[in-house]
Amino acid sequence: MLIGTGVDITEVRRIRQAVERWGDDFLARVFTKDELRNAKNKTSLYQHLAGRFAAKEAVFKAAGDSGISWKDIQIDNDKQGKPSCRFLNGRGKNIDVHISISHVKTYAVASAVVTKKS
Repeated sequence: MLIGTGVDITEVRRIRQAVERWGDDFLARVFTKDELRNAKNKTSLYQHLAGRFAAKEAVFKAAGDSGISWKDIQIDNDKQGKPSCRFLNGRGKNIDVHISISHVKTYAVASAVVTKKS
């Protein structure tokens, strides 16, 4: 059963500016340790982070649960590179999330579809 859909577009420049202004405080507030560890290996760091930021925003919109925070969601990739969303901290036990992320030099976009687990 469909719970909701969400989409978000993020300017890569805004993520870069946030990191330059607030540094590790910003990164630690929005991203999990695993997400940051994975991001450090990317050649396009800010595009990668912007994609994860957009994905989390899209999940917030699709889930419709104002109690979910930045660190309750982790965006990963499987071995083939397909992005996935994992809930942490006991959140999202009864839902599945399907996401897609894309980015270019200046923008990142993500969509999320949230369904009830069968």
